[in-house]
Amino acid sequence: MENQQPKKVLVVNGPNLGRLGVRQPDVYGSENFETLCEYCQKWGAELGFKVEVRQSDDEAQMVHWMHEAADTHTPVVMNPAAFTHYSYALADAAHMVLDAGVPLMEVHISNPAARDAFRKISVISPVATGTITGMGLYGYKLALEAVAHIVQ
Repeated sequence: MENQQPKKVLVVNGPNLGRLGVRQPDVYGSENFETLCEYCQKWGAELGFKVEVRQSDDEAQMVHWMHEAADTHTPVVMNPAAFTHYSYALADAAHMVLDAGVPLMEVHISNPAARDAFRKISVISPVATGTITGMGLYGYKLALEAVAHIVQ
């Protein structure tokens, strides 16, 4: 793996996460997506990373971002949101990130295992380096710290 300073990390968020602060604040908290972006960039900078935060409601766009990460050997922190439970295309693309030799951390703001039955299964977890759930936005910090630990 290339040793760039600061190393880029891609933080990718799936459907409806652009609506943080508005969507089910009792589950996802009251902080908005812009705040999440600021936190991730701050936490990443503290670890020596340049963090780029993205969000899409489009499965194909997220697949393309995984291809980009694999091709550029960029570590990924991913909250696949609803795609967690059924997107085999995204799981296959996420696997390519690991095949490129960089970590891919799955993160969820809530704890899917403690919610609706359909949320208990992740097709992403089996291909992720690790999974962090139920820690709110702080889970992204833990995921970035895990990436730092793995790449160093």
